Amino acid sequence: MPHFTIYLIKPTRYDDEGYPLQWRRSMVPSNALACLVGIVRDALDRGVFKPEVDVELVAMDEIHSIVEPEAIADHIAARGGKGFIGLVGVQSNQFPRAVDLARRFRARGLPVCIGGFHVSGCLAMLKTMPPDMVEAQALGVSFFAGEAEDNRIDDVLRDAYAGALKPIYNHLARTPNLAGAPIPQLPLTELDKMYSSHACFDLGRGCPFECSFCTIINVQGRKSRFRTPDDLEKIIRANAAIGIDRFFLTDDNFARNAQWEAFCDRLIALRDQGFPVRLAIQVDTLAHKIRNFIAKCVAAGADQIFIGLENINSDSLEAVKKRQNRIEDYRAMFLAWKAYPVVITCGYILGFPNDTKESILRDVETIKRELPIDTVYLNYLTPLPGSEDHKRMVEAGEWIEPDLNKYDLSHRVTHHPRMSDAEWEEAYVAAHRSFYTFEHMERVLRRMIAFGSNKKLTTLHRLLVYREAVRLEGVAMLESGFGRIRRRRERRSGLPLENPLIFYPRNLVRTAVVWSRAAVTYARMRLMLRRLLRDPKRMDYRDSAMMAEGETVSLAAETRTTDYALRRGERVKASTAQG
Repeated sequence: MPHFTIYLIKPTRYDDEGYPLQWRRSMVPSNALACLVGIVRDALDRGVFKPEVDVELVAMDEIHSIVEPEAIADHIAARGGKGFIGLVGVQSNQFPRAVDLARRFRARGLPVCIGGFHVSGCLAMLKTMPPDMVEAQALGVSFFAGEAEDNRIDDVLRDAYAGALKPIYNHLARTPNLAGAPIPQLPLTELDKMYSSHACFDLGRGCPFECSFCTIINVQGRKSRFRTPDDLEKIIRANAAIGIDRFFLTDDNFARNAQWEAFCDRLIALRDQGFPVRLAIQVDTLAHKIRNFIAKCVAAGADQIFIGLENINSDSLEAVKKRQNRIEDYRAMFLAWKAYPVVITCGYILGFPNDTKESILRDVETIKRELPIDTVYLNYLTPLPGSEDHKRMVEAGEWIEPDLNKYDLSHRVTHHPRMSDAEWEEAYVAAHRSFYTFEHMERVLRRMIAFGSNKKLTTLHRLLVYREAVRLEGVAMLESGFGRIRRRRERRSGLPLENPLIFYPRNLVRTAVVWSRAAVTYARMRLMLRRLLRDPKRMDYRDSAMMAEGETVSLAAETRTTDYALRRGERVKASTAQG
C-alpha cells in the first residue's frame, strides 16, 4: 500500500542569540496548528486520497517539540518516500526560522508549503513580494494565503502527493464559512507539553474595527464569521474525551460575536452536566455595556480576561483609529469585571506618536493607581506586515527593521517621532519594571482579596510569570514557558556554531541563575500572600482604583448570588456598570 506522511509544523522564532525559542513546557497552544489538524483530518475522512493510500498525520509545535528535518526526512523515506511538510500559522517573527527549516526539507527533496499571517498579510497589502518571500520561493517553497476551510486544503494535499505543488495557493479574495467547519483539536501528545494542558479554539474570525496596526482585518476580513453552538459543544466534548477542560478562546474579541449568548448558554449547560470548563477570553473595552455579558461569560467558565486597553490617552488612540476605546469608561469597565472572580490582563502599547519616555512612565503610574487590573502585557507599537501601518511605511520608504525575527512586539522595529531609539527602549524596560515592583504586586493581591476573589494562586502565578518572563528570559509571557531548551547545532543560518566548551557551561550557569532568581521571587510572593490572607483587616482594604463615583465597592456577595441565579437559569440583574 502506498504511504504518504503529512507533517504539520508550527515553527518557533529565534531568540536574540539566534537559537530557536523552545521550552520543555510552553504556555500557549497554537490555534492555527489545531485548526489545520482538524482540517486535514476532515480531508482524509472525506477521501481526498484513494482508499489504497495509507496516510500518516503528525502535528508538532516547535515551541516545545524538537523538529529535526533530517530525522523527519529519514522517517518519511523509511515509510516509502512520499511526504509533505506544512509549516503552518507562521507569523512574521517566525518566518526566518520557517525558511531555515524549509531549506533543509527541500534539500531532501520534500515538498514544503508555508502559510500564516506573514504570507497572507504581505500578499494582501504589498504591491510586490518582499525579498524574504522571494528567497523562499527560489528554494521551491510554496505559499498558502488565506484560510484553509471550505475544502481548500484538498488541492494542496493532492498536489503534494503528486510532487507538483503550485507556487501560491491564494484564497484571500473570499473568506470561508465557519459554521460546521472542522473543529480545531491538537493531539494529546502536543497538549501534554503545555503548562497545565490548555487547549485552544476559535469561535469567530474577522473584525469590524479599523485599527491601523492590526493585521486581522486585512487577512481575515472585516466581516465577522462564526462557528455554531453545536460546533462549540463538539470541541468541548472532543477535548474532554482526552482529559482537557481548560481552553484559550483565541477570538480577538468575543464580545463582538453575534452568538456570544448562545455560546455561553451552551457552556453553562455543559458545566451543569459535569464538564468543568475554564476559559481565557479576549474582549474589548465596551463589552461591559452588553447586558448580562459579563455575568454569563463568568458562569460559562471564563475566569481569565484579556482586554486591549492599548493606551490611556485619547489622542494616541485616535491616531491609530482605535476609536472604540473610551478612556472615560475604563474604571467602570474594570469594576464591572471585578464584581466577579476573574484575573484581568491588559494589552498596552508603547510608542504612539504622542508618547515620550516621561509620559509613558507617568501613564503606567496612573494605571497602577487608578485601574484595578492584575497584569499588563506591554508591547512596542509595531508595523506588522499585513497592517495598514506597515503598508504605509513601505510605500513611503521609511526605515523599518529588516530582520523579521524582531517583529514579536517585544523589540523596537521603527524610529519614533519624539523619542530616540535609546529612549524608547529604556521606556519599555522601565515601564515593565515599574508595574511589576513588589510594592505594586502586593497592591494587586490586596485588591484581589478585598474584592472577595477566589483566584489567589492564579493571580499570584500570573504576576510571577508576566514579571519573570521579561526580566529573566527576555521574552513576553505569551511565548514563554518552563525549562528553556537551547540546541547548539540549531543556530540561525549565517551565525557561527559556538564552541561546546563555551556553550554548554554558559547555558548551565544561565539556567541555574534563572531558576534560582525565579524561585526567590516566587517564595517572596507566597510569603506576601500568606501575610495578606492572615491580616484580620484584609477585607477592609480600599484604594482609588476600587472606587466608583466616590463610593467603595464590595461585590463578592452579589457575585455569588448572580452566579447561583445564572446556574438555575433565572434572569439576573446586570451590574450597575452594565446598565
